[in-house]
Amino acid sequence: MLGLVHTKNNQFADSATDAAGPRWSGLSPLGVELVKEANRLGMIVDGSHAHNLALEQMIEISKTPVILSHSGAADVFDHPRNVDDRLLRKVAKSGGVIQMNSLATYLKDLPKPSPERLQALGKFINDFRAAENEDKPMPFDEFRSRLLAIDRAYPKPVAVFDDYMSHFLHVLNIFGPENVGVGADWDGGGGVAGMADISMIATITERLSQDGYDEESLNKIWSGNLLRVLDIVDRSKSI
Repeated sequence: MLGLVHTKNNQFADSATDAAGPRWSGLSPLGVELVKEANRLGMIVDGSHAHNLALEQMIEISKTPVILSHSGAADVFDHPRNVDDRLLRKVAKSGGVIQMNSLATYLKDLPKPSPERLQALGKFINDFRAAENEDKPMPFDEFRSRLLAIDRAYPKPVAVFDDYMSHFLHVLNIFGPENVGVGADWDGGGGVAGMADISMIATITERLSQDGYDEESLNKIWSGNLLRVLDIVDRSKSI
């Protein structure tokens, strides 16, 4: 799977969250070639984090379905990282999969973090970057323990499970279970009260079962849809 861009514009594509705005009006010429090369190699093209202009071009250029590995519904919460229903329909029409993100700041309008939390996070980030600049990356255990300590001392504003499911169910109501999946972004800060980590993932199944989704639909949501795209992409490669 290949994501072309993250939080800032780069040499391939415009980001949804670069404060400077679009640089390429979507994809750069090199980004166009990268999508084509991903098709040739049999790699899934991932449009999460991309600006809407870039996502639209990915769908048009890619010979295989494009996925959103961890995105939300802009019609539920209008945030640049979320995608509106018009463009989500294009992803679904291409045969792609929309995997629902659980990062709290993309789910609802949250209160601002306290000044104490921002100060502690600022020091942590400076220490992290200084270690990288000295070619002595911060060990993961230290990275994790320091973040957890900040969260305990200065709790971050959180969204709750129902906020997550409002995005999930919105997209399911439009497309049904054929084009929807789970992409909670736990390695990037995702998680909500009531579904904070992988140990609570069955909560999604419980809620969807309560809403009438049967075993066949759940299998599509949890794995079948993405495996379908992976099979299409693998069979389409030309190497």
